[in-house]
Amino acid sequence: MLQEGSRRVGKPRARTEVFLNLPYDTKYKNLFLAYICAIHAFGMIPRVTLEISGSKRRLDRIFDLIQSCRYSIHDLSRVQLDRTKPRTPRFNMPFELGLAVACEQMEGRHVSFVMEAMKYRLSKFLSDLDGTDPYIHDGTIQGVFREMGNAFARSKRQPSSKQMWEIYRIVRGRIPVILQQSGSRSMFGARVFQQMSVAASTAAAAIVQ
Repeated sequence: MLQEGSRRVGKPRARTEVFLNLPYDTKYKNLFLAYICAIHAFGMIPRVTLEISGSKRRLDRIFDLIQSCRYSIHDLSRVQLDRTKPRTPRFNMPFELGLAVACEQMEGRHVSFVMEAMKYRLSKFLSDLDGTDPYIHDGTIQGVFREMGNAFARSKRQPSSKQMWEIYRIVRGRIPVILQQSGSRSMFGARVFQQMSVAASTAAAAIVQ
Protein backbone atom coordinates (compact mmCIF):
# COMPACT_ATOMS: atom_id res chain seq x y z
CA MET A 1 0.00 0.00 0.00
CA LEU A 2 1.33 3.44 -0.92
CA GLN A 3 1.96 5.93 1.85
CA GLU A 4 0.50 9.42 1.66
CA GLY A 5 2.56 11.63 -0.59
CA SER A 6 4.24 8.69 -2.31
CA ARG A 7 4.18 8.45 -6.08
CA ARG A 8 3.12 5.38 -8.01
CA VAL A 9 5.87 4.29 -10.38
CA GLY A 10 4.71 2.41 -13.45
CA LYS A 11 6.61 -0.23 -15.34
CA PRO A 12 9.33 1.13 -17.62
CA ARG A 13 8.10 1.56 -21.16
CA ALA A 14 9.26 -1.18 -23.50
CA ARG A 15 11.80 -0.01 -26.04
CA THR A 16 10.97 -0.33 -29.72
CA GLU A 17 12.70 -3.22 -31.48
CA VAL A 18 14.19 -3.05 -34.97
CA PHE A 19 14.97 -6.11 -37.06
CA LEU A 20 18.29 -5.72 -38.91
CA ASN A 21 18.52 -7.68 -42.15
CA LEU A 22 22.22 -7.29 -42.92
CA PRO A 23 24.99 -9.38 -44.52
CA TYR A 24 27.27 -11.23 -42.12
CA ASP A 25 30.39 -10.43 -44.07
CA THR A 26 33.86 -9.42 -42.84
CA LYS A 27 34.01 -6.58 -45.37
CA TYR A 28 30.68 -5.32 -44.01
CA LYS A 29 31.59 -5.38 -40.29
CA ASN A 30 31.99 -1.59 -39.94
CA LEU A 31 28.52 -0.93 -41.37
CA PHE A 32 27.11 -3.76 -39.23
CA LEU A 33 28.40 -1.98 -36.14
CA ALA A 34 27.22 1.39 -37.46
CA TYR A 35 23.62 0.13 -37.66
CA ILE A 36 23.76 -1.28 -34.13
CA CYS A 37 25.06 2.03 -32.76
CA ALA A 38 22.55 4.10 -34.73
CA ILE A 39 19.59 2.03 -33.53
CA HIS A 40 20.64 2.50 -29.91
CA ALA A 41 21.24 6.21 -30.54
CA PHE A 42 17.56 6.47 -31.45
CA GLY A 43 16.64 4.71 -28.22
CA MET A 44 15.61 1.45 -29.88
CA ILE A 45 16.86 -2.14 -29.72
CA PRO A 46 18.42 -3.97 -32.70
CA ARG A 47 17.45 -7.59 -33.32
CA VAL A 48 19.22 -9.96 -35.72
CA THR A 49 18.96 -13.57 -36.85
CA LEU A 50 22.20 -14.32 -35.00
CA GLU A 51 20.07 -14.47 -31.86
CA ILE A 52 17.82 -17.21 -33.19
CA SER A 53 17.92 -20.58 -31.46
CA GLY A 54 15.45 -23.29 -30.64
CA SER A 55 13.79 -26.31 -32.20
CA LYS A 56 11.34 -24.56 -34.54
CA ARG A 57 12.11 -24.40 -38.25
CA ARG A 58 14.52 -21.51 -38.90
CA LEU A 59 12.15 -19.85 -41.38
CA ASP A 60 9.37 -19.80 -38.76
CA ARG A 61 11.72 -18.33 -36.17
CA ILE A 62 12.87 -15.58 -38.56
CA PHE A 63 9.27 -14.70 -39.39
CA ASP A 64 8.37 -14.62 -35.68
CA LEU A 65 11.32 -12.32 -35.00
CA ILE A 66 10.31 -9.91 -37.77
CA GLN A 67 6.71 -9.89 -36.56
CA SER A 68 7.84 -9.04 -33.04
CA CYS A 69 9.61 -5.88 -34.25
CA ARG A 70 7.99 -2.54 -35.02
CA TYR A 71 10.54 -1.73 -37.73
CA SER A 72 12.99 -3.52 -39.96
CA ILE A 73 16.06 -2.32 -41.85
CA HIS A 74 17.06 -4.21 -44.99
CA ASP A 75 20.47 -3.45 -46.47
CA LEU A 76 20.62 -4.87 -49.98
CA SER A 77 24.00 -3.41 -50.86
CA ARG A 78 25.86 -6.74 -50.94
CA VAL A 79 24.25 -8.27 -54.02
CA GLN A 80 27.35 -9.28 -55.97
CA LEU A 81 28.34 -12.88 -56.65
CA ASP A 82 30.39 -14.55 -53.93
CA ARG A 83 33.80 -16.11 -54.59
CA THR A 84 32.93 -19.67 -53.64
CA LYS A 85 31.94 -22.01 -56.47
CA PRO A 86 29.25 -22.24 -57.63
CA ARG A 87 29.20 -18.43 -57.52
CA THR A 88 25.80 -17.13 -56.46
CA PRO A 89 24.26 -13.83 -55.31
CA ARG A 90 22.98 -13.41 -51.76
CA PHE A 91 19.27 -14.25 -51.62
CA ASN A 92 18.72 -14.29 -47.84
CA MET A 93 18.42 -10.50 -47.56
CA PRO A 94 15.81 -10.06 -50.35
CA PHE A 95 13.94 -13.07 -48.99
CA GLU A 96 13.79 -11.63 -45.47
CA LEU A 97 12.68 -8.32 -46.95
CA GLY A 98 9.81 -10.24 -48.57
CA LEU A 99 8.85 -11.64 -45.16
CA ALA A 100 8.83 -8.11 -43.72
CA VAL A 101 6.66 -6.83 -46.58
CA ALA A 102 4.26 -9.69 -45.86
CA CYS A 103 4.12 -8.54 -42.21
CA GLU A 104 3.27 -5.02 -43.40
CA GLN A 105 0.47 -6.31 -45.61
CA MET A 106 -0.94 -8.70 -43.01
CA GLU A 107 -0.82 -6.57 -39.90
CA GLY A 108 -0.26 -2.97 -41.02
CA ARG A 109 1.87 -2.10 -37.97
CA HIS A 110 5.28 -3.20 -39.23
CA VAL A 111 7.35 -0.67 -41.17
CA SER A 112 10.37 -1.63 -43.25
CA PHE A 113 13.14 0.51 -44.73
CA VAL A 114 15.37 -0.52 -47.64
CA MET A 115 19.00 0.59 -47.66
CA GLU A 116 21.36 0.48 -50.64
CA ALA A 117 24.85 1.68 -51.55
CA MET A 118 24.11 2.71 -55.15
CA LYS A 119 21.31 4.63 -56.82
CA TYR A 120 19.09 2.88 -59.38
CA ARG A 121 20.52 -0.61 -58.74
CA LEU A 122 17.54 -1.79 -56.69
CA SER A 123 15.09 -1.30 -59.55
CA LYS A 124 17.32 -3.48 -61.75
CA PHE A 125 17.72 -6.53 -59.50
CA LEU A 126 14.42 -6.32 -57.59
CA SER A 127 11.89 -4.64 -59.87
CA ASP A 128 8.95 -5.79 -57.73
CA LEU A 129 9.95 -2.98 -55.37
CA ASP A 130 9.43 -0.30 -58.00
CA GLY A 131 7.85 2.63 -56.20
CA THR A 132 9.94 2.02 -53.08
CA ASP A 133 12.67 4.61 -52.64
CA PRO A 134 15.74 3.06 -51.00
CA TYR A 135 17.94 5.03 -48.65
CA ILE A 136 21.36 5.37 -50.31
CA HIS A 137 24.23 5.18 -47.80
CA ASP A 138 27.09 5.08 -50.37
CA GLY A 139 28.67 2.16 -48.54
CA THR A 140 30.00 4.39 -45.74
CA ILE A 141 29.49 4.70 -41.99
CA GLN A 142 28.65 8.37 -42.38
CA GLY A 143 26.10 7.42 -45.04
CA VAL A 144 24.46 4.89 -42.70
CA PHE A 145 24.14 7.53 -39.97
CA ARG A 146 22.73 10.05 -42.44
CA GLU A 147 20.15 7.66 -43.89
CA MET A 148 19.12 6.30 -40.50
CA GLY A 149 18.41 9.90 -39.56
CA ASN A 150 16.26 10.24 -42.68
CA ALA A 151 14.43 6.96 -42.06
CA PHE A 152 13.63 7.84 -38.43
CA ALA A 153 13.10 11.55 -38.94
CA ARG A 154 9.82 11.34 -37.00
CA SER A 155 11.33 9.60 -33.99
CA LYS A 156 11.01 11.52 -30.72
CA ARG A 157 14.68 10.96 -30.03
CA GLN A 158 16.87 12.65 -32.64
CA PRO A 159 20.58 11.94 -32.21
CA SER A 160 23.02 13.90 -34.34
CA SER A 161 25.49 12.28 -36.69
CA LYS A 162 28.25 13.45 -34.34
CA GLN A 163 26.62 11.63 -31.43
CA MET A 164 26.26 8.44 -33.46
CA TRP A 165 29.95 8.66 -34.33
CA GLU A 166 30.82 9.04 -30.63
CA ILE A 167 28.85 5.91 -29.78
CA TYR A 168 30.44 4.05 -32.69
CA ARG A 169 34.00 4.94 -31.64
CA ILE A 170 33.36 3.86 -28.05
CA VAL A 171 31.94 0.49 -29.07
CA ARG A 172 34.59 -0.01 -31.78
CA GLY A 173 37.24 0.44 -29.12
CA ARG A 174 35.57 -2.28 -27.04
CA ILE A 175 35.56 -4.88 -29.84
CA PRO A 176 38.95 -6.50 -29.01
CA VAL A 177 37.86 -7.05 -25.40
CA ILE A 178 34.44 -8.32 -26.47
CA LEU A 179 35.99 -10.80 -28.90
CA GLN A 180 38.46 -11.97 -26.28
CA GLN A 181 35.77 -12.46 -23.64
CA SER A 182 33.55 -14.38 -26.04
CA GLY A 183 36.41 -16.48 -27.40
CA SER A 184 35.51 -15.45 -30.94
CA ARG A 185 37.41 -14.06 -33.90
CA SER A 186 34.28 -12.82 -35.63
CA MET A 187 31.83 -10.03 -34.85
CA PHE A 188 29.05 -12.15 -36.33
CA GLY A 189 28.13 -14.30 -33.37
CA ALA A 190 25.20 -14.23 -30.95
CA ARG A 191 27.27 -13.51 -27.85
CA VAL A 192 29.43 -10.87 -29.55
CA PHE A 193 26.34 -9.16 -30.95
CA GLN A 194 24.72 -9.07 -27.51
CA GLN A 195 27.80 -7.54 -25.90
CA MET A 196 28.19 -4.96 -28.67
CA SER A 197 24.52 -4.09 -28.25
CA VAL A 198 24.93 -3.61 -24.49
CA ALA A 199 28.00 -1.43 -25.04
CA ALA A 200 26.14 0.67 -27.61
CA SER A 201 23.13 1.04 -25.31
CA THR A 202 25.32 2.19 -22.43
CA ALA A 203 27.19 4.68 -24.61
CA ALA A 204 23.97 6.01 -26.13
CA ALA A 205 22.41 6.57 -22.71
CA ALA A 206 25.40 8.70 -21.71
CA ILE A 207 25.72 10.64 -24.98
CA VAL A 208 22.19 11.19 -26.30
CA GLN A 209 19.98 13.09 -23.86
